[in-house]
Amino acid sequence: MYIIGLTGGIASGKSTVAALFEKKGITIIDTDQLARQLTDIGQDSLQKIALHFGKNILLPDGSLNRKLLRTIIFSDNTQRLWLEQLLHPLIRTEMEQQIHSAQSEYCITVIPLLFESTPNPIINRILVVDTTEELQLKRAQTRDNISLDEAKWILLSQAKREYRLANATDIIYNTGSIDTLKEDVEKLHQLYLSLASHHLK
Repeated sequence: MYIIGLTGGIASGKSTVAALFEKKGITIIDTDQLARQLTDIGQDSLQKIALHFGKNILLPDGSLNRKLLRTIIFSDNTQRLWLEQLLHPLIRTEMEQQIHSAQSEYCITVIPLLFESTPNPIINRILVVDTTEELQLKRAQTRDNISLDEAKWILLSQAKREYRLANATDIIYNTGSIDTLKEDVEKLHQLYLSLASHHLK
């Protein structure tokens, strides 16, 4: 299987780009969704998180207070590392299982913290979705209902934009219209189909 790692900063448009590839029949594996599943009610990971952070990290129905957890880990690097050490190996295992069962010509794994985590040798190319920091902050506040300060904290905790761009194999600049985005996705789709077909030979 030919594997594209899709990444980008907060609110850069990763989900929009992934959805456009999915419409073309490409398997999308979203590690944020995997993390949510691993921290649902009844999961061992949720119990470990509650033991570590205390019961205040849970909502009245027993589910994870994701907003509170996000605030904690983005203001305390030690706590962020603890959480990553708990979840990242589990996420990677589940991701690899889904890759093996993918039926499309190639697949895309959406990994928001691709550059911040341990490199994964199974990824063949890295696609970065890029936009301006101004747009990122504006979208993050609207989408996640967070303050400007919280959005800035998250932005600062992630890899620098220049570093992502310098280490990308492919880049989509998400600063224009949806039609432009669709055209960019189509070009890369054709490229990935070609690369995947040669990869199998």
